[in-house]
Amino acid sequence: MCDPAEMKAQLGLHELLHVFSFLEARDLLRAAQVDKVWNEASRTRELWRQLCLRRWSSCRISQMNPGKQTWKQYYLCRSELEFRMESGRPEKDFICKAIAGHQGEIDGLAYISANEYIFDGQEKSMVCTVSSDCTVRAWDLQEGTEIWSSAWQPAPLVNLVAYPEQQLVVTVDEWGSIKVWRAEDGQEWASFSLPRYSSALEACDHPDGPFLLAACAEGELYMLSVPQLQLISRVNVFTHYHLNLLCSPDKEWVFVSTQNPDLRPKVFYIHSLIHPSEDELPLCTALPIWLTCTACWVPDEAARLVVMHRSETGMQLVITTYDLGAKKARNKVNILVQQIASFLLPGIMAPPHLMKSQGSQVILLVSGSELVLFTIHGLQLATFQDHQRPITSVWVDSSHVITSSFDLSLRVYKWNMGNEFPVLKSCYYLLGGSHRWASGFTHVQSDGVSIVGVEARGIGTSILRSYCFKVPRSCTS
Repeated sequence: MCDPAEMKAQLGLHELLHVFSFLEARDLLRAAQVDKVWNEASRTRELWRQLCLRRWSSCRISQMNPGKQTWKQYYLCRSELEFRMESGRPEKDFICKAIAGHQGEIDGLAYISANEYIFDGQEKSMVCTVSSDCTVRAWDLQEGTEIWSSAWQPAPLVNLVAYPEQQLVVTVDEWGSIKVWRAEDGQEWASFSLPRYSSALEACDHPDGPFLLAACAEGELYMLSVPQLQLISRVNVFTHYHLNLLCSPDKEWVFVSTQNPDLRPKVFYIHSLIHPSEDELPLCTALPIWLTCTACWVPDEAARLVVMHRSETGMQLVITTYDLGAKKARNKVNILVQQIASFLLPGIMAPPHLMKSQGSQVILLVSGSELVLFTIHGLQLATFQDHQRPITSVWVDSSHVITSSFDLSLRVYKWNMGNEFPVLKSCYYLLGGSHRWASGFTHVQSDGVSIVGVEARGIGTSILRSYCFKVPRSCTS
């Protein structure tokens, strides 16, 4: 290996930066100790920016907070945070808090934290929850305290979605009353009443502005403005049937399905819902499948949809993957649906009840207490049997998978992206409360800094249990 002094004599700054561009973070940190010139070169913004983008493809310029953190600080802080999330040592890596307040069952939660992965010493993880006790509440997970609680509402609240960038929360009660709340103080902003109760809500942060998709139990799909909740369009999708909604990552498509086996699921072009025409119905197409069980969008693709459905005979489960697109021809837009993969699930596998996706090629299925990974072409990658009782929910992002279960635990997994397909590593349990008082976790979510689960306790009541991971302030220096 070349002597550093000899290399210094041979390389100018431009050549030095070129060599440094091939180094990993630990090598750059070592190079910084050679002398002042190498130290300055190793701190170059573009070197650390490229390291961040290589390691976290979802990393965005918008996550940078000018004057508060550099790309180097971002890399070191997030790396340390992920190490702690992978290790999961109580007290040393995270602090666990049980947060009580609701008098009824928590039926939904959503993060309202706006600045993900901003390491400025003021990180806060905040969530909102809705409950059968007829209130919506906001919580500070680090402090384990309630921020605000709404006034008692006329009916139990059953669902919510959040708009972190706008600091808004939208809730719906079992009578179909939709309301917008300010996340900072719980002030009610606007309301809208559906003719019957809602079967689904979807937040749509479209380039044209934030919108809300709401499904009515009568089978109608509503598009509402946010925060005013003004009606933009309404379309009858499946008369007298509950609708399930899924908005695509690029916010250009919404998948709509129902449990009726005689009705094929549809995909709507969201632009036609936001800008309705008096002369034409919103643009949609029906997928060529029946007996739809569940579906998910692939996060790393603009509009790749994975659907689990029954075969034509109804005897086997099939997973089919589609790519969607819109082609403009003169004054008309045509929807393009291309099937890119399809495979039969193994007959010995119990029917999955949950499905998620990671990257562009991997599908996660939950069958009872098992977590099973497939590629979109049907190659089985791994099976995990960590839980003793059924899995109730799954959280997936580019770094981790977290499962909740009735066995009073959350299970944390870590992605390794160094292979052709991501490899999932099982890490550790996060334990809930006493078996005497609690009956298991029903929901789990994470914002990359904390994990929060809904823990059912007693009859008709539940609490939040948060696990907040520590980032040493020294990593931002």
